[in-house]
Amino acid sequence: MDVLEKTSHSLLLEDVVGEQRFLVLHNDDVHTFDFVIAALMEVCLHDAQQAEQCAYIVHYRGRCDIKKGSYDFLHPMKVQLIDRGLNVTID
Repeated sequence: MDVLEKTSHSLLLEDVVGEQRFLVLHNDDVHTFDFVIAALMEVCLHDAQQAEQCAYIVHYRGRCDIKKGSYDFLHPMKVQLIDRGLNVTID
């Protein structure tokens, strides 16, 4: 098993082990759609369409579940998004 396979396998196990939670992005009226889309693609590995859909949901509904997994899986993504100035929580 190469490193990529081990990493993918570990991430899948991380999703299965522990309570499933949601990484939630909240609207802020500060960041542009392009900024949010780029952040979701870089941090959460969303494709362009998924990131754009999440940005619109946040804009119109005020929040969007952007990733599902265990707390340990989601926390590093939360930190990276907060470092970019976005408002995210783990619910």
